[in-house]
Amino acid sequence: MATESIHIVPLAGEKPSQFAERVGRGYADASVQKDKKHKGQFFTPHAISQFMGNLATPSGKKRVSVLDPGCGLAILSCALVEHLVEEAAPEQIALTLYETDKNVVPLTEEVLSYLKIWCRGKRVVFDYRLNESDFVLDKCECLDGDDTIFGGMNAGEKYDYIISNPPYFKLAKDDVHTRSCASIVDGQTNIYALFMAICAKLLEDDGQMIFITPRSFASGRYFQSFRDFLFRHVHIDLIHLFNTRKDTFSKDEVLQELVIMRMHPAGDVKNITVSFSQGIRDLDHPYQKEYPAANIVDVASDEKVVYLPIDGRDEAILNLFRSWDGNMEKYGIKISTGPVVAFRAYDFIVSEPADDTVPLYWLHNVVKMLCGHPVQKKDKGQYIKVSPESKAALLPNKNYVLLRRFGSKDDNSRLVAAPYFGNMVQYEYIGIENKLNYIYRPKGHLRRDEVMGLTVLLDSEMFDAYFRTFNGNINVSATELRRMPLPPIETIREIGRKIILRNNYSIDYINDLVMDYFKIQ
Repeated sequence: MATESIHIVPLAGEKPSQFAERVGRGYADASVQKDKKHKGQFFTPHAISQFMGNLATPSGKKRVSVLDPGCGLAILSCALVEHLVEEAAPEQIALTLYETDKNVVPLTEEVLSYLKIWCRGKRVVFDYRLNESDFVLDKCECLDGDDTIFGGMNAGEKYDYIISNPPYFKLAKDDVHTRSCASIVDGQTNIYALFMAICAKLLEDDGQMIFITPRSFASGRYFQSFRDFLFRHVHIDLIHLFNTRKDTFSKDEVLQELVIMRMHPAGDVKNITVSFSQGIRDLDHPYQKEYPAANIVDVASDEKVVYLPIDGRDEAILNLFRSWDGNMEKYGIKISTGPVVAFRAYDFIVSEPADDTVPLYWLHNVVKMLCGHPVQKKDKGQYIKVSPESKAALLPNKNYVLLRRFGSKDDNSRLVAAPYFGNMVQYEYIGIENKLNYIYRPKGHLRRDEVMGLTVLLDSEMFDAYFRTFNGNINVSATELRRMPLPPIETIREIGRKIILRNNYSIDYINDLVMDYFKIQ
């Protein structure tokens, strides 16, 4: 897209961040949406930029250095510089920026030129360096640690403030960015995590990092190495959550669950502030509460999961779960991923039953409290042939809890489970497709009250609320569920018996039963 066709000039008395937003609107109107998504490029709304810029605590330094590693149109840099100039009046600000989109760079230059003029009017010397190179590839060597030949390469390149809305997109294992940052990658990661990790190494000892990113880093194996690295170098002292996802970057139709974080170099932190707004419209008066730091992220733990309660109910639920010392392993129960991978078993999957077939359960066969079969859907054959080649992917027909591995961002519940009993069908085996998890007892059978009790708990609003405090994506990981605290096994059985005797499997009744049992308001 030719940026020469975008002619936007500053208005009298306009702040640089306001000018940047107007330039962004002009660029967005002339851009193709799919191109922006391909680049992971989503410009930050002015209200969010102001909120993030205002999170910076003035340091009192006369000469201040700032880094914006994925700057777009530099609206975040503008908001931060405006805040520093108006609150702290530094004598000099040096801004370093990175942007690889050659269509955006000329417009960014216009914004930065106006920012320079604005600073001059405030008697602040402002200099900037806009790099058109790839930030991650330029700076990845700093991840190699202090004990390597690269250890001192960035010693002279530290920043007082780092502010960023980095790109968001998943990286393949063989991507050049993944390979360049291999020390912090385990499995499939996202480009934003690499930005955060590198910036953590480029922060001054008394510096501040302010990022807006998806929540997906907060838990899960794929981000384990990243969390280990990040929390060795910085600590979070404030996290802001949005309840209305579509309001955050609504014009760009971003459905990510986003958080804003302020971070400082690692040290002893007693409390973390959790801030919360419904969206952008109430961002200027968020609900905020302080929590003991270990209640949000226990950096001494192996997993270093980040928990994000948004209200008193979430806090009560977190405290309840932390009071339980049970889990699946303790009760001789396991959770695994369905072994039937559809594209590999294509030749064995059929739509109609026959003498040599058994039922096959897919994602759409499972809804809350109900495992339906057959449920016809295009290209989702409901039966699988039993043969020497397919038998390894089949499971013995016994009691299970089936749980969806994936959901939709717009689903009311992240956890969707259904009971399956071996006497539901007269077959020796059944098939469970790979997009389902299944819970079972390897040695023996899950009891009927155990199946019902586990299903009720997983389908309850209380368990869903707990899961959402740390899970920021649509995946329901078997690893996370394996570690999930559970109440005593007799409690699970008692809840199962209550639901069986009442013979009421409505979600309203389930929620009332669970909330009342555990005294959660």
